[in-house]
Amino acid sequence: MTRIAIDPLTRIEGHLRIEAQVDGGHVTEAWSSSTMFRGMELVMRGRDPRDAWLFAQRICGVCTTVHALASVRSAEDAIGVQIPDNARLMRNIIAGTQWVQDHVIHFYHLHALDWVDVMAALRADPAATSRIAQSISPWPKSSTTYFKGVQDRLRHLSQSGAQLGLFQNGYWGHPAYHLPPEVDLLAVAHYLEALEWQRDVIKVQAMLGAKNPHPQTYLLGGMSVPVDPASQVSLNDERLAEQLRLLQEAKTFVDQVYIPDLLAIGAAYKEWANYGAGTGNYLCYGDFPVSGSTDPKTFWVPRGIVEGRDLSRVVPFDERKIGEFITHSWYTYDAGEGAQKHPSDGETTPHYTGPKPPYDMLETNGKYSWVKAPRYDGKAMEVGPLARLLVAYASGRGDVRKSVDATLHALNLPPSALFSTLGRVVARGIETQLMVDKLLEWHYELVDNIGRGNLSVHDGTRWDPSTWPADSEGWGPHEGPRGSLGHWMHVKDGAVANYQAVVPTTWNASPRDAKGIPGPYEASLVGTPVADPERPLEILRTVHSFDPCMACAVHVTGPDRKLVVRVDVPV
Repeated sequence: MTRIAIDPLTRIEGHLRIEAQVDGGHVTEAWSSSTMFRGMELVMRGRDPRDAWLFAQRICGVCTTVHALASVRSAEDAIGVQIPDNARLMRNIIAGTQWVQDHVIHFYHLHALDWVDVMAALRADPAATSRIAQSISPWPKSSTTYFKGVQDRLRHLSQSGAQLGLFQNGYWGHPAYHLPPEVDLLAVAHYLEALEWQRDVIKVQAMLGAKNPHPQTYLLGGMSVPVDPASQVSLNDERLAEQLRLLQEAKTFVDQVYIPDLLAIGAAYKEWANYGAGTGNYLCYGDFPVSGSTDPKTFWVPRGIVEGRDLSRVVPFDERKIGEFITHSWYTYDAGEGAQKHPSDGETTPHYTGPKPPYDMLETNGKYSWVKAPRYDGKAMEVGPLARLLVAYASGRGDVRKSVDATLHALNLPPSALFSTLGRVVARGIETQLMVDKLLEWHYELVDNIGRGNLSVHDGTRWDPSTWPADSEGWGPHEGPRGSLGHWMHVKDGAVANYQAVVPTTWNASPRDAKGIPGPYEASLVGTPVADPERPLEILRTVHSFDPCMACAVHVTGPDRKLVVRVDVPV
């Protein structure tokens, strides 16, 4: 029996440590620990609710807009604000573009190297790679010359005596890799292409958000994007045409590069449909309203819960059943260690009791993570693309069922294969393809509104704090790329009295709760094969399939909230 630790677990955002007990070549028990405290909720207290989203989105520099959207929604819910239809469409397009970019980045840059042996690509026959590429996609960059050029660049890098840069520190040659070298070369080429592509597609977000990362155009009551087809400094016909071009190019890349690569790699690793199942419970808040209504029944992504891997029904979701435990987390509650708190009444009181670094292993019988343990009705829930897909599938959504069934048929896998490490990878690809089509619909809907003279983007009737309730609470849900995100805001006398954020990685990376129930990462690793404990590639595969973002899970602030630097800019 061997106890291993992976710290830091790379190709994620933030600091994650995984410890695992390996016996007989398989993981028998695992522990997930965020090793960095942040605490952004403390920064929010006393702020103007109209400004809260500007601070909240600094929770992460990768997830960017998701926290802005959840935060502004929590303020609008607390104060009672409806947004105009154009604002709804702009928010949907910004958030949907984030999904598409983030999912492609995850597949190629955060997860692909768990399946692709970069150094094996040097043994590939570029002509054979070209034949494979042309057999699975009409993507134009598929000639022998093109793949030979990529291979030569890689060979020069590997023989130069320099470090491998992007490809440094991989477990190259690991026995768990078994793609043909020609598919390895194909994936490396598309890895490099995706670096360029992701830079372009996110311009859609910058067009509507003024910048990326951290868009600047959200407002309590809508958006601040000026709309005027005749103005050069507004969202006009020229910019809308450019947005359309970028969305169409995104669709082409997803359809002709991402999805064919996903199917090619997935077909080679179908045994991973047997590993990584996790808790078996899946939660989705739902999102992307298709009308001005905030009724979840109108959301494009449906709300609900799948319990016990039962796709025959969807359990209705009740926000009041969420509670966070800190039994194994480095915090204290005024109600005691075994208590759970709803986020609207949540506390962020750090209290580190762990070992002083450097240390060999965590004291996992006690507290061992900066991540809290959220539970729904006492159950550990997985959130993310797989959870969304399962809830939509179980809800009977025709487009989702059609896409899921077609993808599983292409891989020759049953629906039960979705409950796995491979299932998460497949789900992310399916929803990317569905989203890129929906983005085009929202774009045309926005263009139609503007063409009919509807230029409204903001409802300012509740902008004045004198119109607000003296004491109110709001919840801002959003389905970010990594899953269900919620911000809770308590507004009292015109200021933020309390603030809590429960993010997707808080759900997925949570430690054990007061009953000893493991979180989704911990549960999913049990049964994972480990060929070489010194190079635990298989553990990376399952953890990376969730797309961890530890920066989101615990948030950032300085302990004394003092000014660090001031920059004066002449006007």
